[in-house]
Amino acid sequence: MLNPKNLESIAQQLHNALPQPLKNLGIDLEEKFKQILQAQLAKLDVVTREEFDVQSQVLLRTREKLNELEKRLDTLLNDKSEQN
Repeated sequence: MLNPKNLESIAQQLHNALPQPLKNLGIDLEEKFKQILQAQLAKLDVVTREEFDVQSQVLLRTREKLNELEKRLDTLLNDKSEQN
C-alpha cells in the first residue's frame, strides 16, 4: 500500500491548502485527513509493486509454455495429417 510518510505528506498538503480560518482548527484536522486517506485507500483493490512484478513473471512464463504447447500441437497435427 502507500508509505505512511507519503500519507502524512498528502495530509500535510491538504492541511496547507485550507483557508487560514480552517487551519486554525489545529493539527487534529491534519490527522483526520490522514485517517480518511488511509480508510479510502484501504478500500481500493491494489497490489504492491513486488506482487505485480511477481504476477507479471508468472504470466510471462505461462504465455511461453502456452506457445510451446501450441507449437507441439501443430507439429503433432501436421504429422498425423501427413500419415493419412
